[in-house]
Amino acid sequence: MTSKQRIELTGSEGNRLVADLYAADNARGLVLLAHGGGQTRHSWGGTARALASQGVTAITMDQRGHGDSDWIASADYDFQAFADDMSCAGRQIGAQTGFKPAIVGASLGGLAGLFAAGGESGDQTFSALVLVDITPKMKVDGVRRIIGFMSEHSQEGFANVEEAANAISAYLPHRPRPTDLSGLSKNLRQGDDGRLRWHWDPLFISTRADAAKHAKAVETEGFEAARHLRMPVLLVRGRESELVGEAEVAALMRSVPHAKFADIAGARHMVAGDRNDVFTDALLAFFSELTWR
Repeated sequence: MTSKQRIELTGSEGNRLVADLYAADNARGLVLLAHGGGQTRHSWGGTARALASQGVTAITMDQRGHGDSDWIASADYDFQAFADDMSCAGRQIGAQTGFKPAIVGASLGGLAGLFAAGGESGDQTFSALVLVDITPKMKVDGVRRIIGFMSEHSQEGFANVEEAANAISAYLPHRPRPTDLSGLSKNLRQGDDGRLRWHWDPLFISTRADAAKHAKAVETEGFEAARHLRMPVLLVRGRESELVGEAEVAALMRSVPHAKFADIAGARHMVAGDRNDVFTDALLAFFSELTWR
């Protein structure tokens, strides 16, 4: 049975980053999993357990302003700040385990991973990069829809977990509404007024109100980082993604010609949540060729 241990890492501003370590017996490698915007480390639980069962230790980390990690007093939630945290976490993990971790990043986590891996010391810190349904170029309508959903209930919150589940079902109508809501509870926090709100700093989303401006800035800076990638790279797309279409995939592959590509049928932007079994198989196939130390 896979063991799970809560650990703490330190970000670039001395900020606390809370993570879960899923230790594999006789591990052959290590993966740092970074969630999407508005999510927490708990979104990776199924993937992390599956990886650990196949000999790959997994660390799922709450990024700054999310989950149990520190909110940032300066409200610095630029992608470079997330990337700096990831670089710090990667160095700490490497020093403690002897492994250069591979990054698996979904959406926000993928962009943070891209900037970290494409940075000056990226090759010395990380062994590989997996971008989960994210590229520097994104569909603006998709970005706008995601920001709209995250903003909609960020202030007033929900009276109970059922209200939050209803909001998610309306946003993701292709998914069956779960009957067990215990997992959703981990992504909510209770305020002093007794209401439940998403477990992330509202200032994270308020800095991204202009979707078009946000997407353009990411595109310019993201492709610059992508051109510096020398490590193995895998792009995993949900075939019905709201953010990444064929044009977006082609643009990344032109910038990173050595990258591999996996297209997951029956999945949208939340690939791991939609088709976790197929997604995990794609990761394991990619990891089978890596040198981890």
